[in-house]
Amino acid sequence: MYRKNQKLTVFLFLLPSLLLFFGILIWPIIQSVHHSFYEYPAFNRAGQFVGFGNYVKLFSELYDFGLAIKNALILAALSVFIQLPLSLGLALMLGKGIKGERFYLSVYFMPVLISAVVIGMLWEKIYNPLYGLLTKSFEFFGWADVLPAAGVLGDKKTALMAVFIPTIWQYVGYHMLLMYAGVKGVSSELREAAKLDGATDGQVNRYVVIPCIKPIIQVSIIFAITGSLKSYDLIKVFAGDAYNCPYKVPSLMLVRYAFNNAGGVASAIAVMLIIMCFGFALLINWLFKERNPYGAK
Repeated sequence: MYRKNQKLTVFLFLLPSLLLFFGILIWPIIQSVHHSFYEYPAFNRAGQFVGFGNYVKLFSELYDFGLAIKNALILAALSVFIQLPLSLGLALMLGKGIKGERFYLSVYFMPVLISAVVIGMLWEKIYNPLYGLLTKSFEFFGWADVLPAAGVLGDKKTALMAVFIPTIWQYVGYHMLLMYAGVKGVSSELREAAKLDGATDGQVNRYVVIPCIKPIIQVSIIFAITGSLKSYDLIKVFAGDAYNCPYKVPSLMLVRYAFNNAGGVASAIAVMLIIMCFGFALLINWLFKERNPYGAK
């Protein structure tokens, strides 16, 4: 009897959180899946069932969703292979203890606190082909001919990288702080034992510190990939036209079509984003799962 009452008490305490979780996360996902199978001629009218028609439309020339996915995957790859190594390097450098450690932590983390809209407007001025800091710097060194005439944001070859650079600047401190906390949590005894065995600082980081913060690196990778797939605010500042800009991403298309009588297509994009985010999260968790030499998990 006591155990039944205890379980009921636990359930009642969890019930408000479960209801919020269902109402804020699960129910909107169910609704998005439902709406993705309908076509809505107007925002306030009943939809017409089209099955997987909206998903087929996404990859047609009209919507060109494949380019948006490609751009998002490129941003995710750049985040994992450029942004996170920079964050890890800074965390390892600051984690071993240097003069002015707190100051550098604050400086690197400061861009995280700035609004993405402000950052977008700032970098838009830097990239301006007429008076931007980048243009003037290249003119000073005599490299003006290297830059595209339409500016780095207006050229298809440089636009995506130009969008990614502010993302590095904004979030490198975020991942650095996560990894820094992990580095500080590594036992000093492990470090000293490795050094007594003749290990250099680089070997200590490689064979002692990094394996100890592996779960934090795993979380950072998941955050970096899913954040790149869902990126919107910073790119929206740069994008003058969500249909034709060379660096359009799924979230940009989702919002654009959701408010232009294409709710079914927007819901299909949302479902695709959910599948991709969950898929990559499951993949990363599987890749980081511990395995013994005999293959058992």
